[in-house]
Amino acid sequence: MEDMTLTSAVATVVFVLSCLGGYRYRRVWKAEGPRWQLWLYGALTAAGLLTLGFVPLDV
Repeated sequence: MEDMTLTSAVATVVFVLSCLGGYRYRRVWKAEGPRWQLWLYGALTAAGLLTLGFVPLDV
């Protein structure tokens, strides 16, 4: 587990995907869309942000 780090490029991709997921979550929420889409986008966004928060970056 000691070699589990994120490179800058991977962290950037995860961040961008999390931002896009959050954007899609907000659009579905405002349009009162299907709940399964809220769960999908919310879970993907949360997983990405938690990954960025708890996995160290390789500097």
